[in-house]
Amino acid sequence: MTIRVIVSPPSPTGGRRVRVYREVLGLAYGLGDLEFLRRAGLDDITEDDVILSGMIDWRGGGPDVW
Repeated sequence: MTIRVIVSPPSPTGGRRVRVYREVLGLAYGLGDLEFLRRAGLDDITEDDVILSGMIDWRGGGPDVW
């Protein structure tokens, strides 16, 4: 089974909600907030992986929008 990570659009108060399937892992404020993805089981993920990975559904802007 492939892990599906959903990054919501930026909120007006800052940050983007990160979830795996229906579980909300928390708010990310930039690509450096990779602990959410590690908690989802992606232990060796890098910032480049986050940008290029097809498993991440970026909503409301890509990895350069915060």
